[in-house]
Amino acid sequence: MLITGGTSLLARTTALALRDRGDDVVLLQRGDAGLDLAQVRADVRDAEAVREAMRGCDAVVHAAAKVGIVGTREDFRSVNVDGTANVVAAARQLGVGRVVHVSTPSVSHAGHSLVGAAADPAVTGRRGAHYAESKAVAERLALGAASDALPLVAVRPHLVWGPGDTQLVGRIVERARAGRLALVGGGAALIDTTYLDNAASALVAALDAALPGAACIGRAYVIANGEPRPIRELIEGILHAAGVAVVPREVPLRVAVGVGGIVEQVWGRLKPEEEPPLTRFLAEQLGTAHWFDPRPARADLGWHPTVTIDEGLQRLAEWFRANGL
Repeated sequence: MLITGGTSLLARTTALALRDRGDDVVLLQRGDAGLDLAQVRADVRDAEAVREAMRGCDAVVHAAAKVGIVGTREDFRSVNVDGTANVVAAARQLGVGRVVHVSTPSVSHAGHSLVGAAADPAVTGRRGAHYAESKAVAERLALGAASDALPLVAVRPHLVWGPGDTQLVGRIVERARAGRLALVGGGAALIDTTYLDNAASALVAALDAALPGAACIGRAYVIANGEPRPIRELIEGILHAAGVAVVPREVPLRVAVGVGGIVEQVWGRLKPEEEPPLTRFLAEQLGTAHWFDPRPARADLGWHPTVTIDEGLQRLAEWFRANGL
């Protein structure tokens, strides 16, 4: 089977889980994934390279994506939308039996609180949130192609974290050590997250469930631990695991949204190669509740998390100690 985006932590963890159970795995990515697996060094935007990498594969996990905030709308669109179109087209042409499209819950987050929410349809037409917008368009494209002839399911892992994570964990720790960590709304918003191993096992479960006639075909599922907690509690747990004794500043949600909007307007001109400290979309994400109903994934994919948040924090602390970080 083929996994795109093999340099990402989630893709690498999923690849190892599949390998360990006996699957033959091929990775496609631009750089070196650093794993002892078959690899194709190519860009997912290269349709011919994607098709050749997929040839002979019976399943695909499409995890390649441009993430973060830095970049133009076209940068995000070309990777996330065109790349997905290439994967879907190749899978259809080659008769691939199962496809899992890795999406994100942010495709349906419109700025208001999500409490026990379902995996609502992706929302498009947003400005200033290039990642969420491009992923929403990509998910719609992928699900629109799903059929019994192309069994495809979309999985939206929610805030994945764990040892080696440079996105959530790395940024929290880096900003705390630099004295730049702030809690929007005091960190009171209730959110759910996904421990890394749980996210990987969900992708494997979705891959196994994506069979012709299955209830999951053409549907999206939010994946999370099912343990909503205040953002402050999660951040304090991560900082404790990293051995960082920092008390974050607090910023009211309305102020954070206003500042984020201003930053969006000027940051690209001042420091286009650096991630802005805040955007309107990020402020809304940090200051509003977002947790989801776990029952659809459990019913249709046969998946449930096996590592609790507390167990994950213990593993994270052990990883920081073992690596001297």
